Amino acid sequence: MKEIFEWNRFLFNDLPAIFLVEVLVRALIMYVIILVALRSSGKRGVKQLSIYELVLIIGLGSAAGDPMFYEDVGIIPAITVFIAIIFLYRITTWLSGKNKKFGKILEGKPVTLITNGRFSIENFKKENLAQTEFFSELRHQNVEHLGQIRIGIIEPTGEISLFFYEDKDVKPGLPLIPEVFSKSVMLISEQAVYACTFCGDTQEIGKGLLKCPVCKRNSWVKAINNKRQS
Repeated sequence: MKEIFEWNRFLFNDLPAIFLVEVLVRALIMYVIILVALRSSGKRGVKQLSIYELVLIIGLGSAAGDPMFYEDVGIIPAITVFIAIIFLYRITTWLSGKNKKFGKILEGKPVTLITNGRFSIENFKKENLAQTEFFSELRHQNVEHLGQIRIGIIEPTGEISLFFYEDKDVKPGLPLIPEVFSKSVMLISEQAVYACTFCGDTQEIGKGLLKCPVCKRNSWVKAINNKRQS
């Protein structure tokens, strides 16, 4: 029958001290796995926190949680994992700061998603972003249509940086308000400036059908050119 506070079990889980070497190897392997998994999730998966901070939180959280209520997990191996994770965190952040190529591989780099009021389609596809999610992010920054934006960049942290046109330079753009965006059509019934619902390219179109010259889609919505509200 087991007793509470059996110190060898409490500290080492009845394992030899040499087992700590294996714990270090396990911690290294799991650190790399977490790092790769988070890197593969895309920038939106690591929004606001750096990828290193997320790895640190996940790694330490796992190491801290198990020994709290599993009697077969020793305290000393858990502490060893803590030390290993923090050490690896320090090493990877140091290497990232010293070697730009290494940093770009792990963290990624800023990517331009909007240029001159229109989506950079290839970059947008690479980031694996949902249009509805991205529109929501822009609306949170008081953007009513793409024509207000000169440059839009997604940062390695997943945050969106926007550079706006001055009011006098705002041009017709793809509306981001759901009620307006939902009025998209393929058959144009009246002449006006329309925006492609896929890439945001704007064209003055008469009546009939027209494929977007940029993305070759044929879904359009009337463009708007409202000034940005502060």
